[in-house]
Amino acid sequence: MNSLKNTITGLILDYDSGIVPPPYSHVFHLELDWSKGNLDCQLELHYTDREDLSEEEILDEGFSLQDDYSYKGSLNKVWVKPLEELFQKTKWTNKDIDEGGITITPTEKGKDLGLKIPSNQEEWQLMAQDLIQAIYETVKREAPLKVNYRKVDHETTTDCSLTVHFSNREVVFEKNGKSRIIHWEYAIQLMKMIFTPDYHYELAKDAPGTKRGEYIDCGDGYWHQLGKGVDNIDPSFDAVGKIRQGFEELLED
Repeated sequence: MNSLKNTITGLILDYDSGIVPPPYSHVFHLELDWSKGNLDCQLELHYTDREDLSEEEILDEGFSLQDDYSYKGSLNKVWVKPLEELFQKTKWTNKDIDEGGITITPTEKGKDLGLKIPSNQEEWQLMAQDLIQAIYETVKREAPLKVNYRKVDHETTTDCSLTVHFSNREVVFEKNGKSRIIHWEYAIQLMKMIFTPDYHYELAKDAPGTKRGEYIDCGDGYWHQLGKGVDNIDPSFDAVGKIRQGFEELLED
């Protein structure tokens, strides 16, 4: 098994959302090959079972009528190491994924080494989502995700932002006109916290607040005040507090 881990030069990821209802249900086939020194990529993404939905039902859920997507090209080689590391630490299972999941097929110089089912499904699904987002950014289908944050205390107002570039796996933190690259995993964990709470858009503003507090714009132009327009969904998990803590650590550096 160690020799397999050390010699793979590509991966094929196949995903089926399973029992998820339309318009969210989808499948994708993602081929990655770094045997020639670069990272070649092919993607086929298809949304399923939308035949019985009206156009309005699809659009009301935030989708378009042309969400299927195909890509053949290259990605930044920076993704190869994280893929190899995730593959090396993965344990495999015989458990079926009839209700949805992802399978991994390692390749060596184009040779199929056999389909495998990873036990760490969530990690592989998140990796695949990141890679698809990297494709969308590479072809300019979507812009990098930028989150703006403002902290107002007694005497000062501090504005900062996080911009996540999936295309080259970099996160840029900017404060007071100065920017720096921050650790990818730290930023991604903070992003997960940012999208965990419940945002009350009826309380959102077009501009950040000026009174004492913390304000966040998740990339859509609407500003929310933490604690007054952003609430924890699970009382036992303080996601709002973790957002404050995450930005506080970035502002202190």
